[in-house]
Amino acid sequence: MGLLYLGTPLTWDETKQYADHVREHGITQFLHTWNRVKDRCGDELLWGDEVEYMVVTFDDEDKNAKLSLRQTEILTKLSKVVSDLTDDDTPALMTVPTFHPEYGRYMLESTPGSPYTGSIPDLLSVETNMHYRRTLARKHLKANEIPFTFTSFPRLGTPGVFTEPHFSPDDAKSSHSLFLPEEITNPHARFPTLTANIRSRRGSKVAINLPLFIDERTPRPFVDPTIPWQRSIYPEDPEAKNGAALNDHIYMDAMGFGMGCCCLQLTFQSCNVDEARRMYDALIPVGPIMLALTAASPAWRGYLADVDCRWNVIAGSVDDRTPEERGLKPSRDNAVIPKSRYDSVDLYISNDWINKPEYNDAAVPYNEGIFKRLRNNGIDELLAKHISHLFIRDPLVIFSETIHQDDIASNDHFENIQSTNWQTLRFKPPPPNSHIGWRVEFRSMEVQMTDFENAAFAVFIVLLSRAILAFNLNFYLPISKVDQNMERAQRRDAARSGKFYFRKSVLPPGHTSPTISTPSSSGSSSPAEWSAPAKEKKLRNCFPPVPRPSYVEDGPIEDEYEEMTVEEIFVGNGSKFPGLFGVVEAYIDTLDVGVDDRLQISKYLDLIRRRATGSLQTPATWIRNFVRSHPSYKYDSVVSQEINYDLLVAVDEIERGVRRAPELLPEDYMPSNGYHTKANSR
Repeated sequence: MGLLYLGTPLTWDETKQYADHVREHGITQFLHTWNRVKDRCGDELLWGDEVEYMVVTFDDEDKNAKLSLRQTEILTKLSKVVSDLTDDDTPALMTVPTFHPEYGRYMLESTPGSPYTGSIPDLLSVETNMHYRRTLARKHLKANEIPFTFTSFPRLGTPGVFTEPHFSPDDAKSSHSLFLPEEITNPHARFPTLTANIRSRRGSKVAINLPLFIDERTPRPFVDPTIPWQRSIYPEDPEAKNGAALNDHIYMDAMGFGMGCCCLQLTFQSCNVDEARRMYDALIPVGPIMLALTAASPAWRGYLADVDCRWNVIAGSVDDRTPEERGLKPSRDNAVIPKSRYDSVDLYISNDWINKPEYNDAAVPYNEGIFKRLRNNGIDELLAKHISHLFIRDPLVIFSETIHQDDIASNDHFENIQSTNWQTLRFKPPPPNSHIGWRVEFRSMEVQMTDFENAAFAVFIVLLSRAILAFNLNFYLPISKVDQNMERAQRRDAARSGKFYFRKSVLPPGHTSPTISTPSSSGSSSPAEWSAPAKEKKLRNCFPPVPRPSYVEDGPIEDEYEEMTVEEIFVGNGSKFPGLFGVVEAYIDTLDVGVDDRLQISKYLDLIRRRATGSLQTPATWIRNFVRSHPSYKYDSVVSQEINYDLLVAVDEIERGVRRAPELLPEDYMPSNGYHTKANSR
């Protein structure tokens, strides 16, 4: 969501005059933070989720499902409702949740009222917590409105009526979109300013082209008849016919198409900065795999796409790079930036010995002046390059009231740049004057249709994160291969038919099975020499890294990884690679977990296992099949108003447990089937 101020936003021409000021003071703020908390250690595991919803209103007479643009009114009501609640009013093990605005005026974001701890009851309260938040939101909507955890609205930007109330795109003064009205955007000044300044800095509208799913009767070549090719209102209107809109593709031209998507994000507090850097690095190769496994967005602007995920849509929607930075025009200072500011991670940052320089094999431009300043102030090379790489970007929104700040008490200039680098992982320093520690945010997953699925993926990632630390797992592979995996992850049916680069051996040298690291152990020890530690009652932080053995056999980097299916990555494909499930199950075995608790964890893991093995479909596959099997579908790639209506009715019925979808969910799925629940009315 970023920083929300009440103030006067600057235009792009005004903003760029302060870009160096924001960068300079942002680095000053980071250095103050670093000097204050670089030695902080011992923070416990606290973690949380962010779930985004789109509110849809149903017109049963016209069979039209439309986006409800009542975000401000809804949040005002929810804020009052939440402020009147006490923790005694919520289900067990839960505090009063919070709701936040998002980019789309039809979107809501929810978070738990307080972080989860590492306790097993907290781990198993996630589904109940998510269900309670959904129920609370739904209770205070209109009778024909429903909050969906649905990644992309299939008919966003189509001709006709797709919002309630309806507005024309002819007055899209911030985006100049051919398809999206101004009113689709949150009215807070940050969001339309962000939209306009991206367009102004770029020198054109954003241009997103997704390959169209070519069906039996799809016209070839496909020249989109829904694009208003001849509109002449804004200077950028001719861009579509001048080449921005590609044949056989779904063309989108505004930030709202990407930032109007919903996702599931998780944030973990680490023991200290070094552990946060280890966790950040370890989850980088996991990001594309989880994107493929959660794929949930095959339909865009009224058409079926030949991809299953949102990622490149969002990357394109905020791509503020100039033609020179995109390499389309000669640049005097060779200032080419290979990626959008929303994209996969570019650098590993841990100083652990297992992070070889060869893994950072991608071209990564960075601000040399900022890099030197950070190095001169004691920041190590990897972290200095990470920060100075983020700071090649310009600030996109500046409020006149926040130009001059107290760099000791505030980190807002730092966050102005940091929070608009939207990558698969985010390394998050502690905020000023806060008890919060060093954190890592995991950002690649698509939101799922049900709380059960979202909870399952949240539980899996938090367990995997503990297994990584406890067993000192090594997931490193070259960043260039992670980038290739991100592209592969978005392909149609990637979870079942795709292959991904992954490391062949993830255990420390000399280890043949996952074994918990202890402070006195060395990498050369065998598991048999260690005494079995007592089982732990909580998931925790502060696992010591394995020291470098006296001898490490280093072969070619290319021999460390191979192409694997998603199934092989999760269930293993040899004695040296137990699979992600293998290490997670081994970690669970180190915990003091009761039989019933273990059974509930197993239900979550089984969902993911069945997705990985292909016996359950991804949401994207299910949605595509629903559309193609609809009685009114003409096999022409079009998702009509009627199909969209029936699709969202079906998704709501599935979420509520009144419609069975055994190809998507376990046979025994029921809403609020989480552990430790109270009965909640719906």
